[in-house]
This record gives sequence, structure tokens and C-alpha cells, in this order.
Amino acid sequence: MMHPLLARFREINGDHRMTDVDDAYVTAEFVVLDDLCRARGRDVDETHELMLAGRLPMPSYVRSDGAMMVPADLFDLADEAGGIDRLEQWFRAQWADREQAGEEWRSYLSGQYVCMRAVTPVALQRKDELTAAITAAPDLPDAGTPGWNARLHGLVDELDGLEREFTAYDRLRFGGPTSRDRCIDAVRARFPRS
Repeated sequence: MMHPLLARFREINGDHRMTDVDDAYVTAEFVVLDDLCRARGRDVDETHELMLAGRLPMPSYVRSDGAMMVPADLFDLADEAGGIDRLEQWFRAQWADREQAGEEWRSYLSGQYVCMRAVTPVALQRKDELTAAITAAPDLPDAGTPGWNARLHGLVDELDGLEREFTAYDRLRFGGPTSRDRCIDAVRARFPRS
């Protein structure tokens, strides 16, 4: 019988195969959930239940060997909020718009913020600002000028600093190009640094 957390992960992400390259990347960038629980003094079964109950984010990846992988800072936001019981309220309070706060909370719980080096409200908000500015940049009146180019690459470099790489697996589960593909790699290719 499939582990309930794995079944829920597949409901969220679909059933896509991880390649050897995906597995190597995930092993280098993330940690095994149960190992992190033990290292941080957290009960493994309780953590699984908190994930299934929508009180902690789901695993970010499941490697080909079945290991559930999470960011090393998985518990940091709950600690900052004053505990898991306070996490949701604290997290939602970081956004002025209640509807957006709800959307961000649901996205956070999905475990799919795999691109972020640090999954914090401040970093998530800055990523949104940067991707919006980068997407709008080609339509600005001064597009193509040296000053515009320098500003654009400043935005792209900042976004690059916030985001991890993605895997081929991510492009399958997200149904196409990632924010890195669209707002970093494609922009650098289309508008070379002057």
C-alpha cells in the first residue's frame, strides 16, 4: 500500500518519473524529510500528519528511490511564527491582500515553491515583484537603451539570486517553462548584457 503522504504528493504533482539527473540535483539541493525530522528533534509520524492536515508544506520532491525530499529550512517559518499552531495566521499576515494571502498559503502548503532558495514571505513577494518587472520591461518606453539593459539585468540577477535551478521533472509537473526559463534564461538570451 502506498504511503498516504506519497499518494497526496502524486495528487498534487501528477505521476511523473524522476530521471537520474533530477535525483542527483534534488539530493544535492534538498534533504530527506525523515532525516531532517530526526536531526531537528521532530517526530517523523507527527510531521507526516501535519503535512497531510495542511499545517506544514508537503515534500518538494520524491526521488526515484521513494525518499521524500524537503528544503533544509522546512521548520524555520513555523519556528519564526512561534510554533506550528501559529504558522498559518503569521504567514497570511505577511500579505495585505487577504485573497492573495490565501493563495500564497495554499501554494506554500503544496511544497511546490521548489525554485526558492529560502521560502519566506519576503522572498516570495520579491520574486513576484521581480518577475512582474522583468515581464513588463520589453514594453517600457526606453526598452533597448543601455540604461534599460542595465536595469533589466539587475532585476534578472536579483531573481537569479533568489531562485534555485529547476529539474526536467519540474517542467513536467508544472506543465511547461518555469519562471527561471521565462524570466532569467530567456531574457538573458534575448537581451544580452551590454
